[in-house]
Formats: sequence, structure tokens, C-alpha cells
Amino acid sequence: MTSNLLPLLKQYFGFVSFRPLQEEIIRDALAGKDVFALLPTGGGKSLCFQLPAMARRGLTVVVSPLIALMKDQVDALQASGVPATFLNSSLAAGESRKRLRGLHQGEYRLLYAAPERLMLSGFLEDLQRWNVNLLAVDEAHCISEWGHDFRPEYRQLAALRELFPAVPMMALTATATDRVRKDIVALLKLRDPSCYVASFNRPNLTYRVFGKSKAYQQVLDFLRARPKESGIIYCQARKTTESIAARLNEAGVKARPYHAGLTPTERSQHQDLFLRDEVRVICATIAFGMGINKPNVRFVVHYDLPKNVEGYYQETGRAGRDGLPSECVLLFSPGDMVKQTAFIDEKPDPREQKIAREQLQQMGRYAESSSCRRRELLAYFGEPFEPETCGGCDNCLSPRQTFDGTLVAQKFLSCVYRIREKARFGVGLNHVVEVLTGADTEKIRRWGHERLSTYGIGSEHTRPEWGAIGRELVRLGHLRQTPEKFSVLELTPGGMAALKHRQQVTLTRPVAVPELKTRRAGEIACDEALFDRLRQLRKQLADERDVPAYIVFSDVALRQMARDYPANEREFSRISGVGEKKLREFGAVFLAAIAAYLHGNPRQIFADDSFTAPAPPLSH
Repeated sequence: MTSNLLPLLKQYFGFVSFRPLQEEIIRDALAGKDVFALLPTGGGKSLCFQLPAMARRGLTVVVSPLIALMKDQVDALQASGVPATFLNSSLAAGESRKRLRGLHQGEYRLLYAAPERLMLSGFLEDLQRWNVNLLAVDEAHCISEWGHDFRPEYRQLAALRELFPAVPMMALTATATDRVRKDIVALLKLRDPSCYVASFNRPNLTYRVFGKSKAYQQVLDFLRARPKESGIIYCQARKTTESIAARLNEAGVKARPYHAGLTPTERSQHQDLFLRDEVRVICATIAFGMGINKPNVRFVVHYDLPKNVEGYYQETGRAGRDGLPSECVLLFSPGDMVKQTAFIDEKPDPREQKIAREQLQQMGRYAESSSCRRRELLAYFGEPFEPETCGGCDNCLSPRQTFDGTLVAQKFLSCVYRIREKARFGVGLNHVVEVLTGADTEKIRRWGHERLSTYGIGSEHTRPEWGAIGRELVRLGHLRQTPEKFSVLELTPGGMAALKHRQQVTLTRPVAVPELKTRRAGEIACDEALFDRLRQLRKQLADERDVPAYIVFSDVALRQMARDYPANEREFSRISGVGEKKLREFGAVFLAAIAAYLHGNPRQIFADDSFTAPAPPLSH
């Protein structure tokens, strides 16, 4: 069979050999067996159902969760000569009818469809007439509540087994814990499936976590050090993707936002620009990336903390699909944990809330861990990693400083113990920190915690420092954090033993904040009165053009104007963010405003080092 498949592999996909496990998966699918396949991003999942589609007559139906993914894969297949199509809401009615006619006439070998479309009664009747020979469920983790991207509509796919009892099913994913794998097999009703699980290790990826401070500037510095590289910046909020993309463009870095709030046309355009290397940075929510086959993504930056480890792993996996060295950077702030928890609290289902909290706690522990990040990631998916150091993460390349934390651990553990002893109930991390630092809050007074022996004994550390100590004691197993809505800290048997016997506890310094090359806009010393006047002018110009204010000029540019008082076009062109077009469009009006201000106000003089001009715009 392999000898028959290799000519097809070369003809349609241009390869002369298979990647690990591909051949075995394809062989089982062609033999009519159900298959579960877990191959990491870049491991060649798609070929496992695309090649069988060309090896025999009939239709392979691919269940796919994202319109962008369908278009991307169908475009690539058609370019390779594979008769493939998709049906989804992005198509006009006339185009949908044309494709349906082609399906009735047997013109296609592959059909991509979303689960909602697939399970419509009329569509299922059509499927039964189209000689379906394989049902492939891509991104199969979406069927599990424990998966990182649960989608209730995936649950309906269980009905396919009854409707197509003789058709083999293939479930594919790039990320799934053992619990999620079992869910997929059970919920899709796979029959005695062949299970293939490739290694999760991506040796070409470097993993780093930095303390988050002046996050946009951290990202800009990172990009300016890599002027010719392409990558993805993942953000939690749609608004953040828009803001960062706009600011990067101002700084000379070609970027586009991508999120579910954009129109299908906008998303498609932005994705295409990125795929064609016309835009080198996509600022995206998690809506971007499933199945995106761009091999030269050299970096993935997480601007905000991901909701869970599976999502983080899959998103970082979009870097370096070509096997060349690539970077994965996470900017971490404990405040991101608080924001994510607030979103979790809005979920209507208490069970979903509990699952999401557990997953978020695991992600937080990974971010603050001082151990090998590769080992921690692989262990999460149940895969051991034997080498002592991976040589490809911040903790292995630059181990963080440790210190004797016995005394502070004793204080923290003792405080948890005393609170429980007095109140007969547990409290959360923040409350313990408030007791240790001697805070005067309503809860402390109501529960009488100001009378505890541990009240105020931790004044040598700030609240954020105590928070980091508490979370590390959780990671070390001395404390347990419950996943309920009002999460409480509990002493574990190990923590009680450490407290009673004053065992030595070694703690690690928190993740570092790299030194920034430029100051944040708010820290640029300038003439504040002039800055306010220029800000009003900027708003007026932006409103006239129906664009956000930062599209005209950034605060950095306005502050530099309010510090350097440019008097002519040559001086104005030196302002950060002023290119030829902005000089032509806005130079005269801003120069006039500055001159008018100076007519009635004295110039101020600032220290030479109060503003460091950003690097010049990047060439593309």
C-alpha cells in the first residue's frame, strides 16, 4: 500500500516520504478503521485525511471549527490540484448552490464544513447520497469540556455514527491531555480506534516568560530586535489587538488585528496579508491560528496570560513549523490571573467555572515556575522528559536566583493555619496577604483577624511579593488552592509538616522584567499644558477622519512635540511616528499650534536624558 501512496504523496503534496505516524494513520483509515490521532502543530495532521481522499473514489468530509481554517486548507489543496471545497456562512447563496451542484455530481474529493452546517437535517440527507468514505473531525478537542476550546456544537457529531455506521471516523487534534483523549473517543463513539500519539516536544522552540511591565514597549523592543521576522502576538481582548496593531504600524512595524468581531472579509484579508508576508505581525485573539499553515512564523508572543496550558501549547506551536529555531514569549503579570478569574465568574454553569479555574491555576503555576519549561509542558501531557536541562527555555538558559525562604514560608503557612484555627473556614490568597501586611479592611475587622498573632508580621515584603510567595508555596505542594468561585488556601500534609518541623524551604525570585530600551509615553517629561492642547487638536483631526486618535499621532509623538517644540518641517520630521504622509497631512497644522502656544507661553527646558527617541521605522 505504501508504494501506491508515495506517488500520490509526491504528485499532490510534493513530498517523497512521510512524517512520523502519518503512514500508519493513513493505512488504518484506508483499511476502514476508526483512528484517534494526536500530532503536535506542524506534525502533518491534515495529510492524514487528505491523502486517503485521493487514494480512492468517494467523498472525505472534514469537520472544521473555523471559516479561516477551511479557506486556508481548501486554497492550498486546490493549488495542489486536489478537488476540494468548503461550505460555510461566508459564501453567497449563489456560490453555495454552485458548490452543492458540484457535490451532487461527484466533482469533489474533500468537503470542509462546520459542525452546525453538517448537522442540519437537509444537509445530512445530502451527505447520505454523496458516497462518503471517511469522516474526519479536526480539532477534536473541541468536543470535550476539559479541552481548551470547548464547543457545544461538537457534541452533536455523535449522531454521525448512527447515520454512517459503515464509514470510518478519524479524530485529530494537536493538544489533548489523557482525560480529553478519553472524552474524544467516548463522545464521538469511535469503535476500537487505533490511537496514535506523537511526541509533544518541539525541540526548535525556545520558551521564555518575562515579568509584564510596560507591555507594549516590551513587545516593540522585541520586534525591533527582529526586523525581518514574522510572528503572532496573542491578546485576550479584541480591543487590545486593534490598539497594538495600530501602534505597531505607527512605529513602522506592519501589523494587522485578527478577532471574531471583524467581518469575515476583514479576517480573510488580514490572514492573507500575513500568509503572503505582506504583513509581518498579526495581533490576534485565540480566534486566529487553528490550522494556519504558515511555516516561517519565527515568534509567538503572549501579551496576556492564556486561559489554560493546552491553549498556550497549541498557540506556541504555530511558531517554527518549518523546524527552524523560533521563539515563544509569555508576558506574565499576576494581575492577568485576576482578570481571567473575573471572566470565569461570568460563566453561567458552575461546573464550567470550576474546570476553567483549575485550568487557569495550572497556567499560572507554569508561568511562575522555576523548573524547565519544556519538562513542565510535556509532563502536563503525560510525556516524560529525561535530560536534566533542555537548553531551550529561560529557566534552563538563565536559572533564576533562589533564596532561603524558610522564615517567610513559616510566616505564610502559619498565617493560613491561624486564620483557619480562629474562623473555622479558609480564605483566599489575597486575604492571607492582607493579614500578613497588616491591612485594615472590612473583612479583617469583621472576622477579628487583626487580633491574630500573624497580623502585620510580614511588613518586610510588599503585597505583590507575598502573593508570589504564596503561589510558589502552592506550586511546591505546601498549600492547596481550591477551584471554587471563592477559592481558598488550605495547608497540605506536606505544608503542615514543614510548619511543625521548621523544614528548610528554598524559594525562587519572581520572573524578571527585562530592562526596557525606551521610556513609556507617560514618563516622557514634557510641557503638560502644550501636550493637552496638542491632544485636543489630535482628537479634532481624528474625529474629522472617523478614526481613533492614535491613528493621527501617538502620545509618544505628542509628548516629544511638547518637549522639543519643533519650529519647521525638518525638525517636525524627527518626531517619533512622523513619516512622509503624516508630515504632508499634519505637519503644518501641528507646527502652527505649537507656534501659537509659544506666542503666549515660555519654553520649558528638560534634562537631556528625559526622552530616548524610538528606533527608526523598520524596513520591509
